[in-house]
Amino acid sequence: MKSLRNPIPVHQAIELLKLEANAINRAAEQIRLDQLEHALTLLQTCQGKIVLAGVGKSGIVAQKIAATLNSIGTVAVYLHPCDALHGDLGIVTANDVLLLLSNSGETEELIAMIPHLKYRKVPIIAILGNPHSTIARHADAVLDAAVDREACPLNLAPTTSTTVSLAIGDALAMTLMQIRGITAEDFAVNHPAGRLGKRLTLRVEDLMLPTSEQLTLLPHASWIEVVTMISQGGAGAVNVVDLKERLLGVITDGDLRRWVQKTKTSELEQLSAEKIMTPDPITVTTDALAYDALKLMENRTSQISVLPVVDHQHRCLGLIRLHDLVGRGL
Repeated sequence: MKSLRNPIPVHQAIELLKLEANAINRAAEQIRLDQLEHALTLLQTCQGKIVLAGVGKSGIVAQKIAATLNSIGTVAVYLHPCDALHGDLGIVTANDVLLLLSNSGETEELIAMIPHLKYRKVPIIAILGNPHSTIARHADAVLDAAVDREACPLNLAPTTSTTVSLAIGDALAMTLMQIRGITAEDFAVNHPAGRLGKRLTLRVEDLMLPTSEQLTLLPHASWIEVVTMISQGGAGAVNVVDLKERLLGVITDGDLRRWVQKTKTSELEQLSAEKIMTPDPITVTTDALAYDALKLMENRTSQISVLPVVDHQHRCLGLIRLHDLVGRGL
């Protein structure tokens, strides 16, 4: 018995992806280089903020471009044209640059804004599907985003046109990022919650357990004192220091177990912190990146779970644990 269910047109979906990809390629060929250069110059020399505006799907694309600009450290805001005409135009100053998005180039709300923008002497960049439209005639730089057809089977829903507009916006933002020499570290400052941001901004001092009475011992301390300190400190390790608080070694709970196991009962009284400790251990300083500390622990034949933290005079300042580093998403 034949199924009455229509087959899923997966090949049609692939063709629509190709349609949008081809539209972006055509946009790269048809965009005027002098207009693109002028637009980038306006963005680069902007002393204020980038204000983006669009209506409907173009407005959504404008919001995404604003978010991308903000992520690279260029202040950008989305201004809804209707709100602008009812008081919010007050956020626009002569130091700003306006970036308008419209597929038709005849969006009434955007056209209504233009005289007030001209009065403020605000430069206008327009990403338009019709480079010969009313908005194009009033813009300082016009970026041609015209497409042959939408990906919509009815050629109605904004699809290909919004994809091309978004791609042009991304191209502007990423080129501006390159012009301004934005580094990965600069980018991370605006992404503190992301993995990249954490890896490039979090430092050892932000995550370490600072030195306390439960984290340090003198070298003559007995193995019972070591047990007590490891239990009380909750770090799974203790640092061994001299009278001037300079680091001599570190003892983990694993070190302690191994030494107690291989030491004769009659000799346990002589088992001291100095004998149990790993002398001259790998250390980090407080200003080191936490991600570098993580790599120090992991990129070894046998991983270690804790690192002593010292200052530049090798004075003991605390411990940093693998558990804490992994727990922060590094």
